[in-house]
Amino acid sequence: MPPSLLRDSRILNPRLLAILAGAGHGDLIVIADAGLPVPPGVDLLDLSLVPGVPGFLEVVEVVTRSMVVQSALIAGESRAQPHFPGLAAALGQVPIADMTHEEFKGRTAAARVVIRTGECTPYANVGLVAGVSF
Repeated sequence: MPPSLLRDSRILNPRLLAILAGAGHGDLIVIADAGLPVPPGVDLLDLSLVPGVPGFLEVVEVVTRSMVVQSALIAGESRAQPHFPGLAAALGQVPIADMTHEEFKGRTAAARVVIRTGECTPYANVGLVAGVSF
């Protein structure tokens, strides 16, 4: 794994802690840029403050350290973006499934939560499928 973007990755947000602690095997946790539409009825945890804060990769790094990730979903368009190498590094050996951006947006309807970041880079979105630690 590359050097951490953060010096301290302890989660302070109580709602984020509760969401991650309650995630069951197969639950979809989406980490999204500031522009990803959230379907009606899907829980939204909006962490955005100003453009770029918090950043997509910062949130991915903290969340992936705090949960078992079985697999990941991305829009294939994400692979051409500057954030992709950092995303791939944060995911390590986790299998990544590609789909179109439209398909990805459709899949968010089944998400346990969408965690909105302040990221304003196109296609800075990932779906994390929760695994189990045993």
